Amino acid sequence: MKSKDVPQDDANMLQGKFKEPVYSLDENGNYTVVKSVGWDPKNEVMQEAWDVINEKVEATREKVLAGELSPIAFHLENNLMDVSLLAKYMGFWKWKVKRHLKPKHFKKLKEDVLEKYAEVFSISKDELMDITKITNK
Repeated sequence: MKSKDVPQDDANMLQGKFKEPVYSLDENGNYTVVKSVGWDPKNEVMQEAWDVINEKVEATREKVLAGELSPIAFHLENNLMDVSLLAKYMGFWKWKVKRHLKPKHFKKLKEDVLEKYAEVFSISKDELMDITKITNK
């Protein structure tokens, strides 16, 4: 693809903050890097992926509000993390984090553990405890 043909189809996926480097050919036939804000097929796929993620986050939120999961489950999904990654950040075994996903065990967590979870998620302890105040990122 020639440099002048690099797509610039801005779907606001990167909110105008970032441009993706794309290799293209300049007028002399040499490879060069041109920055692109995106192109429609990629933007559509990215939007579909974000829609799936947002649906999963919302489903987890509903389970937390219904008392089926602890607020940690919501923050886990909302931060695009999995149990293994969260366990590493927390310095816990995976089984321990899985246990904290259950409301009855979450209610028994000590203040220092709650503070550490809040720190890992970059939120306050109050935000950790009450997901009704959190909007989807």
